[in-house]
Amino acid sequence: MDSIFLTALIIYLLLFLILGFLDLKNVKSFSDYVVAGKSQGILAVTMTLFATIIGASTTIGITDTVYSIGFPGIWWLMFGAVGLLLQSFLLSEKVRGIGADTLPDLARKTVGPAAEMLLALIIVISWVGVIAGQLVAMKNLITLATGKDSTAISITVTVIILIYTLVGGQRSVIRTDKIQSIVIILSIIICMIFLYAMHGGSNSEIIGNIEFLNKDYTPVNLFTQLFVIGGVYFLGPDILSRNFISKDKRTARISALLGGIFLILFSFVITMIGMWIRTNASADEISGSALFYIRNVVPKPLGILLILGLLSAILSSTDTCLINSSSIFTKDILKKENVSYVRITTLIIGILAALLAFGGKSNIMSLLTGAYSIYTPGVIFPLTVAIFCHNKRNLHKVIWLSGVILGGLFGITSTYLIKIPAVAEYLGNTASYLPLMGMGVSLVISLLSIRGRISEE
Repeated sequence: MDSIFLTALIIYLLLFLILGFLDLKNVKSFSDYVVAGKSQGILAVTMTLFATIIGASTTIGITDTVYSIGFPGIWWLMFGAVGLLLQSFLLSEKVRGIGADTLPDLARKTVGPAAEMLLALIIVISWVGVIAGQLVAMKNLITLATGKDSTAISITVTVIILIYTLVGGQRSVIRTDKIQSIVIILSIIICMIFLYAMHGGSNSEIIGNIEFLNKDYTPVNLFTQLFVIGGVYFLGPDILSRNFISKDKRTARISALLGGIFLILFSFVITMIGMWIRTNASADEISGSALFYIRNVVPKPLGILLILGLLSAILSSTDTCLINSSSIFTKDILKKENVSYVRITTLIIGILAALLAFGGKSNIMSLLTGAYSIYTPGVIFPLTVAIFCHNKRNLHKVIWLSGVILGGLFGITSTYLIKIPAVAEYLGNTASYLPLMGMGVSLVISLLSIRGRISEE
């Protein structure tokens, strides 16, 4: 498969490079580069939102989880869908109406400059890990497709991602996302149809093993993921960046709604693929990832399509994370609205993420979950409170900021400090509740920061 795959990969990446340079002429301002001129319609926003959502964690990571714990692995994406639907009903129009360019910029407009700086630092630092997680998945995928160490190829692909992203900015990301979303959908759906309708297997056994909770996925896991994962989809910087590019409030609301519906359907498809692998493949047959197993089961053309679909999922999330984190660093930390600065920052963040991804034995889900567990406890509830209070009530800024910091510390403890034996021994079983406790603390403190109505002062 390697020579055919490499040929397809070269053509695929060349297409993205061409699109990136075609978009160069459309970049006439900072707004064009960072938020695509805030001019995108429902179809474009929905497709780029879907492509942004479907990355390494929602394809390779989910099938690995399903193979390990069974059907309850579906909850990651289902809670993501819940977050998107709640965003559509509660936040989309409010956020779009504030007119921010980035999530920290949203914090500045609703709380103040200190909130902007704090959230920018949290996001940029955490999202280097998110990008690294995507690059680890990409390297594993290319290694599987070529049958040999793929570090050189993976670095080349990373360079190409960096080039088309920094050349065309958000417009290139949106245009490539449209293509990538189509390839993702076709590859995953066709694979599921082939596995269940044409290849055969113990389909009745699979259906009989569908359960929503089991010994490996308890109500505690359910409750934790509802807030930690759902929170990222409700108010995450990459998800919300699709709101900022929308041409109006209605577009933002409908796109989030459609994204939530599509995610429910996709969660079922990818979970059922994982269930098929769990039922039909032994542990000895799994190499690297459960999802990689089926490339030997499906016909070769479909196997190549699957690899390209998975690669598309990774690329579409990686380029979005890159442009968003570099835009945040430039606008909200450096206080510059300069396209050249964003391009330089994109290059630096990409290099840092690549060093983290290719320089060690990093795990996809641990990198992603680590980033989310810090961001969610510290940011989700305080920023939600700030959005709802915007132009209605004043916030005590010091109290609000302390809520973000304390919530984030719970996340840091649950992800990193827990690896210290003394800390792990002291916390015991309490450690699994730390992200939820952090969210609770940040919610209570942010509510306490609410002062009188603006009209009364």
